[in-house]
Amino acid sequence: MSPPVSTTTDISSKTDASRSGNRDNSSGIQSESVIKVGSEYLVRRGEDTWQLAEIVQSRSAAEGGTEKNQFYVHYKDVDKRMDEWVEEDRIKDNTLNSTDVNVSMLGKYDDEHDRKLTRHQKRKHDEINHIQKSYADMDPTTAALEKEHDQLTRIKYIDRIQFGQWEIDTWYFSPYPEEYGKLSKLWICEYCLKYMKLEATYRYHLGTCKVRQPPGREIYRKANLSVYEVDAKDLKLYCQNMCLLAKLFLDHKTLYFDVEPFVFYILTEVDKWGSHVVGYFSKEKESPDGNNLACILTLPPYQRRGYGKFLISFSYLLSKREGVLGSPEKPLSDLGKLSYRSYWTWVILQALRDFKGSVSIKDLSEDTGLAQLDIIQTLQTLSMVKYWKGQHVICVSPRVIEEHLASGKINPPPLLVDESVLKWAPPRKSQKSIKNKR
Repeated sequence: MSPPVSTTTDISSKTDASRSGNRDNSSGIQSESVIKVGSEYLVRRGEDTWQLAEIVQSRSAAEGGTEKNQFYVHYKDVDKRMDEWVEEDRIKDNTLNSTDVNVSMLGKYDDEHDRKLTRHQKRKHDEINHIQKSYADMDPTTAALEKEHDQLTRIKYIDRIQFGQWEIDTWYFSPYPEEYGKLSKLWICEYCLKYMKLEATYRYHLGTCKVRQPPGREIYRKANLSVYEVDAKDLKLYCQNMCLLAKLFLDHKTLYFDVEPFVFYILTEVDKWGSHVVGYFSKEKESPDGNNLACILTLPPYQRRGYGKFLISFSYLLSKREGVLGSPEKPLSDLGKLSYRSYWTWVILQALRDFKGSVSIKDLSEDTGLAQLDIIQTLQTLSMVKYWKGQHVICVSPRVIEEHLASGKINPPPLLVDESVLKWAPPRKSQKSIKNKR
């Protein structure tokens, strides 16, 4: 038996103007006007805010499985995860007049705001608000790769998915097969991750699917939280489908089909209906760089509830059981970087408070299980380390540590991993892996 399906509100709601045949230029382009791909127009976001956007693509109602033709827009100077398909009534000519208060005020504020920011403050602002670097700020190789990536993933055809009780707005392009990948909505079974084109098919599947938890082995259970270990070599299709789902919310994820070298750790919330996927992380079985995490995702309905840091902490607990230091694969996504920096800061400050006497970066690494480079970079953001005579030296007093911990900006993870209930032992390493480590 399946739980009742509820939905969250979609940000792209239809307005009364979209139902009316008579529209003036304040609510949309005249019906006889032609909207050109590649041109810039004002597009309505929310109730009364118009923002400059580029028309990237168009699609017919039949192509998108929608009631009306739509246009894919990219808002200027906004992260591309906010790109969306809109109907014609939300688009008007790129001409400002006295009634466009929100547009003119927004532009003026942004210009003045940027002038007041220092270089460091702007970098922090862009990082927190997920504003992508311009090609000019990248080295030539990275810029070329970014341009290629942007071309391949520029258009997000799937607007939203039904996943269990949640209707979720997607953020990015994901390479689902052609017949599924260009629909405006996909229906995905939250248990087996099968994806479907039609609601009727989805409803029928819910009545016949016997799966109620991720495949693989349950290695952690406490209260209503459970973690399953899934070897992609044994359960390839499930892991591929997990990657396709994750790509809808991760911009730079490149792993879709070559999943066999990885192990997936699926975090779920358990109730009487079954185990509901909250998020996951994957890791290489044998990482030449010593990475303990390759990809991490918390699904949007479960974000800001401590699950991301729980998964990070879980990855370090596995490394601890293996007797090795851990570090995530770089580069991290914007959200991943924020989660890791917050987690590292809390762990490091807790460790520094407990240390008596002088402490080195190496001591801190061995005590926390964090890689030395991650510790150094975190201490640099806190202004707690100096480079002296060829090495990094920690420079901080107990009073400063206590001030940071009491500031309210550094909070312990809301969900702590209980090592006593982890049923997991490290796998035996191959002879090749042992030889490389030597």
